[in-house]
Amino acid sequence: METALAFVVGCLFAVAFYLLLSKHIIRMLLGVVLLGNAVNLLIFTAGRLGPIAPPIIPTELAAPDGPIANPLPQALILTAIVISFSFFAFLLVLTYRAYQDLGTDDTDQMRIAEPEDQGLPPLGY
Repeated sequence: METALAFVVGCLFAVAFYLLLSKHIIRMLLGVVLLGNAVNLLIFTAGRLGPIAPPIIPTELAAPDGPIANPLPQALILTAIVISFSFFAFLLVLTYRAYQDLGTDDTDQMRIAEPEDQGLPPLGY
């Protein structure tokens, strides 16, 4: 099970980096989303999968008597999901605003800050 998930994580990372290297901003945005999901799945897989008892200690015991599940990976993933969704929403609004102003999502055509007909900026100030 963990080997299959490790393969899935590797594929998600590969697709995310492929999309991040694109010239179109929408593909880059999808790459960021896939990268966040790949990291979440990596943390979940590193937290060991398996049918382990929930982390509940009976009242008559001071410590758990057997192996229990680690709640830290689930808490980290839940926090990462909330943060990555808000980051995605911010980037989506930023991309839409750039598309409204420039009329394109191609990064080669978004050269307002660096016009092609002008030379290099001055090297010293």
